[in-house]
Amino acid sequence: MRLNKSIVLLSLTLLLGLTFGANKRAYADTDQLVGFEAEYLVYRFNRSLGKAKLVLKADKNDLYRLDYYSKVSAFFLSDIRSETSFFSFNNSQLHPLTYAYSRSGTGSNKSTKIHFDNEKSSVTINQAQPINWSGQLDNQLYRLDVQLKLASGKREFEYDVINNRGELRHYELKVVGKEQLDLPFGMIEGIKVKIIRNNSSRETIAWFSPQLNYQLVKLTQFKDGDEQGEIRLKYFKSENSDPKAKN
Repeated sequence: MRLNKSIVLLSLTLLLGLTFGANKRAYADTDQLVGFEAEYLVYRFNRSLGKAKLVLKADKNDLYRLDYYSKVSAFFLSDIRSETSFFSFNNSQLHPLTYAYSRSGTGSNKSTKIHFDNEKSSVTINQAQPINWSGQLDNQLYRLDVQLKLASGKREFEYDVINNRGELRHYELKVVGKEQLDLPFGMIEGIKVKIIRNNSSRETIAWFSPQLNYQLVKLTQFKDGDEQGEIRLKYFKSENSDPKAKN
C-alpha cells in the first residue's frame, strides 16, 4: 500500500488544518476568540492511519497562536507535518503575522516560512524578495475564518490564500446541507461545506458543528473521483466548555 501525501488532510493542503475555535458571539460583538484543543483520527478507506491535533490559544501582546500537528504512517512509510500561525483579531477580521510549515518523513523534507507586513502591505516567503500583499490569508487562517462566516449565517464565501508551499490560491466555499455524523467523538450534527478549487481535480467536503462553536468535525478529500483520505473528530475541549470525547 502506498502512502499518498494528500492523506494528511488537515494540513489542508486541505481545506484545514483545517483550521476553528471562533464562535458566533466572538464574531458578532467582541474582538476575542475562544481557545480550544481538537484531536482527529486520519483514515483512508476506513483504515486508521494516524492522528492530527489542532490548538488555538492566546499569546502575549494580544496575539493568537494556531498550531497544527499530524502524524500518519502505513507500513514503513511515514508523514509528519506541522503548521504554526501567529495572528491578531480585531474588527471581526483575522490579521496574519507569521506562518511556518514543515513536513518530514518518507521522501523529501519540506518547509515554508511566511512573514506578513501590514504597514508595507507586503509578504515575504522563505526570505525571498517581498511581494505585494492584498489581504490574502495563510493556509490555516482561512479555515478559521470559515467558522466565523458560518457562525454569522453566511452560506457562500471565497478566499484568496497563500498555501503551505507559498503559492497563491483562490477557494470558493458553499454550504450544501446538514447531516448527522457518527464519529469517534460521538453522534453530532454537521454543516456540510463544499470547497471548490479552480482548475483542480481535487474535491473536498468538510463538516462543521454548530454544537462545538462551528468546529471542523469531519473532512473528506477526493482526487479524480478517488478517495484520498478523511479526518474525523475524536476529542474537543474549549475554554468555555468542559472537555468532550469518546473513549
